[in-house]
Amino acid sequence: MLPPELDISVRHDTSETVVALIGEIDISTVSQLSAAVEKALVDTPASRLILDLEKVTFCDSQGLGTLVVLNRAAARSQHALILVNVGDFLHRLLDVTGLKQAFYIRD
Repeated sequence: MLPPELDISVRHDTSETVVALIGEIDISTVSQLSAAVEKALVDTPASRLILDLEKVTFCDSQGLGTLVVLNRAAARSQHALILVNVGDFLHRLLDVTGLKQAFYIRD
């Protein structure tokens, strides 16, 4: 069995930075996600960091915790972390865990 993968692409423009994810956010990929988002927070001139979750196929508790930590890191660096294209699975996960209101979610 192959380990889960997470492909990350980052696109900067003047109004926002988009970090698009493809794959699974779990214990084996969260360090990769954290590094990419933290780098984007440093590199972006924009105040909005968009996390595009359209192609995320799975998120475990470690992934969820990492999203919370990244949201706090964005706030500390005076950026807004905005989740977009959140699938049904992740919507339910955020709702069940009570974390939905902790994030700005744009559909």
